[in-house]
Amino acid sequence: MKGAKLKLAMTGCLCALVASAMAAAGQAAEGAKAARTVEAALAQAHERLTGTFMGAEGLLLDYVGEIPTPKDCAELRPNGMGYWTPIENGPMFTGPYLAAMSEKARRSGLAEDRVLCRRLAGGLVKAASVSDEPGMIVRGFGTDGKSHFPISSEDQTVPWFYGLHAYAMSGLPGPDERRALVAKVREVGEALAKVDWKCRCDGRFRGQSSGDIKTEHSLHFRGDAHYLFVLWAMYDVTGDPAWKACYEAACAEVHPSTGLTRVDTLAKGYVPDMKKFRVEIDGMWIYVTASGCLRRLSEADSDPARRAKYREGLRINAGRARKFFDMSKKYDNSTETPFRYANWRAGYSWREQKTQGDCSKVAATGKKEVLDG
Repeated sequence: MKGAKLKLAMTGCLCALVASAMAAAGQAAEGAKAARTVEAALAQAHERLTGTFMGAEGLLLDYVGEIPTPKDCAELRPNGMGYWTPIENGPMFTGPYLAAMSEKARRSGLAEDRVLCRRLAGGLVKAASVSDEPGMIVRGFGTDGKSHFPISSEDQTVPWFYGLHAYAMSGLPGPDERRALVAKVREVGEALAKVDWKCRCDGRFRGQSSGDIKTEHSLHFRGDAHYLFVLWAMYDVTGDPAWKACYEAACAEVHPSTGLTRVDTLAKGYVPDMKKFRVEIDGMWIYVTASGCLRRLSEADSDPARRAKYREGLRINAGRARKFFDMSKKYDNSTETPFRYANWRAGYSWREQKTQGDCSKVAATGKKEVLDG
């Protein structure tokens, strides 16, 4: 790899590896050879994620680069969310990876897979334990292993539930570990329910929220998939029938702006969200967890009518997403260039940030001459 310390963006790595897997899948007619190629690509992805992009605390990094210090986190450098740093999206990436690894470990029976699952789960548990704000899931950890930026979001919180739900229900954790997981999931869920599912901030933004699991900024498909899944996961993990009642009630709730229930909304897939958000232009990656949540619901709900509607939403989403598979063919996985995006310390015009709005403005000050566009 050329240039600086940073080796490769996680997103770039995943694009490259997914491209390899899709290219292999396109050779399905070659039978066993294609299967071996796909298996090799998946093994490569797993190796790179665990060997290159795993942080010391058990959360995946956005990329390999300079980790913010406690001073950076306190001063909101480069911004209050930690956007553009390696610790921007720890739970967002780790949650789905833990879910996948839990299934892998369950099938393989390998001790090394179980160990990795425990490490990933430990990172997620710690992300819910370092803030003094109940229910806050931090994005990642500074160089001291506990400092963090004060603004989180539903992008971190829902994948947190997604991963720990899968692990807790996999049969992999021992009795003591599972009891601790259940206690932590219950603690976070109850704290969020008390503030109507708004994702809390801490530090200088204590008392404020950033992100709302229940309404998701009027992106109804994404919000409903997230909210219904979290309620179901709370019931599934804790066994408390009160959460099942919350799930049933939420399924029947109607959006005043559309006249549709949450379940009927999910049956339409993400298409309605496209009126308010550029889902298919630059937002597909943040809809991954929503689709995963919908699939879990389609498998777990005992009501045939709801399951059918969940599956219809999945069918619509799959049909629309399929056309993007060809983009993998355009990904050049043969060359590597210096990853200038990693220059978060010099790449943005920092200033004091007194509001969340200030944080967003500072985050948007990228310097093309430093970051290469």
